[in-house]
Amino acid sequence: MKEIEIYVGEEDNERLDYYLSLELDEVSRTRIQKLIKDKLVKVNGNIKKSSYLVKEGDSITVVFPEPKTLEIVPEDIPLEIVYEDKDLAVINKQHGMVVHPAPGNYSGTLVNALMFHMDNLSSINGIIRPGIVHRLDKDTSGLLVIAKNDKTHRGLSEQLKHHGVYREYVALVHGNIKRDNGTIDAPIGRNQKDRKKMSVTHKNSKEAITHFSVTKRYGKYTLVTLRLETGRTHQIRVHLSYLGNPVVGDPVYSSGKNEFNVMRQLLHAKKLGFLHPSSKKEVEFSCELPEDFKVILARLDKEAQL
Repeated sequence: MKEIEIYVGEEDNERLDYYLSLELDEVSRTRIQKLIKDKLVKVNGNIKKSSYLVKEGDSITVVFPEPKTLEIVPEDIPLEIVYEDKDLAVINKQHGMVVHPAPGNYSGTLVNALMFHMDNLSSINGIIRPGIVHRLDKDTSGLLVIAKNDKTHRGLSEQLKHHGVYREYVALVHGNIKRDNGTIDAPIGRNQKDRKKMSVTHKNSKEAITHFSVTKRYGKYTLVTLRLETGRTHQIRVHLSYLGNPVVGDPVYSSGKNEFNVMRQLLHAKKLGFLHPSSKKEVEFSCELPEDFKVILARLDKEAQL
């Protein structure tokens, strides 16, 4: 257990949580707020709320509890490895698989499987997310790249940061998208009414850009190919819902029922391309749609011929 004491100077008159986030710049404001909520922060020996305004002469003590030791266990879960070398691997993730452990869900994840199948994984994201450079939602299938060492991880992360990774998706959406192609340029941030959801908003948001082109029209549905320029949480799902054409089966961003009774979004990461951090050569990978997705498209194709 670590304890820090901070003395407030005369120039300060900020909220307690904000003041501490400035003084302890290596600690996030969210974590500071949790410490305050857990009564691990005291001002002059007294418990205060995050909204307390600090004053000259205040003595603030912050107690940091010992981190919990988590053991992520390797599990013999089948993986479809599209490509692998000493630096990285490209995985075709099945829908229904969570990428990395989280509170209440420490087994059955992609990370558990990776730890069983691979000897080395990068350590940049800690014990919870070894090797994980980017993510796919639990019920989104398709390609993602895994880093086996920190140098490769940093190289791939830099490419993601500067939009250097090619990511192409296929989705079946509700309705008939009128334009054959286009770009959705709309910032994404937390939904102000439901913090578990994301939304197009100009408040506390980040730039989000998705390019799309129509592959086939089925009257009530449209098959669309999408390319991510940025990579925000739930970006494609939020942007398509914003466009008025939510992904079929999306339990969060689609209120429209689907005749196929699928309970997960029909969204698949089909292509992935990047500059290999070691060889410096452009590489690109692709994978087929999952069976349930192909069955639905076959049904729509058959109906279109009648």
